[in-house]
Amino acid sequence: MAARVFLVDDHEVVRVGIRELLSAQEDLEVVGEASSVTEALTRVPAVNPDVAVLDVRLPDGNGIELCRELMSRLPDLKCLMLTSFTDDEALFDAIMAGASGFVLKRIVGSDLTNAVKTVAAGGSLLDARSTAALLNRIRREREQGDPVRMLTEQERTVLDLIGQGLTNRQIADQMFLAEKTVKNYVSHLLAKLGLERRTQAAVLASKLSNKPAPREDG
Repeated sequence: MAARVFLVDDHEVVRVGIRELLSAQEDLEVVGEASSVTEALTRVPAVNPDVAVLDVRLPDGNGIELCRELMSRLPDLKCLMLTSFTDDEALFDAIMAGASGFVLKRIVGSDLTNAVKTVAAGGSLLDARSTAALLNRIRREREQGDPVRMLTEQERTVLDLIGQGLTNRQIADQMFLAEKTVKNYVSHLLAKLGLERRTQAAVLASKLSNKPAPREDG
């Protein structure tokens, strides 16, 4: 059965080119397209694809946060990030968001189709350079002794709100996210910070803001 693919890119020419390339493969089927985060959040869950090919830079947000949000709604979804830029920071954030791969738009057609097939089959596309960049980033952050630097902007916001004593539901309402997405953010930031409990994160956030840690009931 053909793997079902959804394309998200704000450039129509790029989407058309990728759609024609993938549609020529018997084992790949393009089931939808979107040009923005807003469109993608509506259309992707409606068709429940196997793979989402996401542009990193979108007019109303970025593909990395979109990847995280979509995967919170569709746990079986595989995300392949597509970008015009070589950016180790974006690579790190994409992998931490759960993306299965990160490829440049200058990739040749056959390599892109193979990348989509690899991701659809549950594989990963971290090549040697990408892996080295990721490990160097983690090592550098740990050596600097500031684990919070490893958090994405959204994770830092969640950490700050945890420090203010907000529940996941309250954080979700304030950030306009699904509660499940907030739970995923909390899990990711706890793992990055080497913490086991939410209360530890609240204490850390309070120390960073020089405020007393809020009491957590239940």
